[in-house]
Amino acid sequence: MHKEIVYTDHLEFRLKQRNIPHELPKVVLQNAKEYYFDKMTGYYVAIANVDYKGRRKEFIVVFEIEDKIVLITIHPIRNEQKVNRIKSGRWIRVEVEL
Repeated sequence: MHKEIVYTDHLEFRLKQRNIPHELPKVVLQNAKEYYFDKMTGYYVAIANVDYKGRRKEFIVVFEIEDKIVLITIHPIRNEQKVNRIKSGRWIRVEVEL
């Protein structure tokens, strides 16, 4: 990781609302095995399996890359949601340099 990572106010709100540990978005971003560009939103998506409340869960972090990496939101995703977004062409697999 070379760029500074910042959290939006929206992400901070979601972390509190969903009771998600504050470091989890960074963990997802740094451990992601897949990155996509979301054609509908214009944002990037990082996907990783992480430990959450005693279970392994797949989470996405939505972000943009500027002079820093801006994390926008986080939420768990079901495999069928991911597959549908890829099949529909909404998500395009990309390589991301962080």
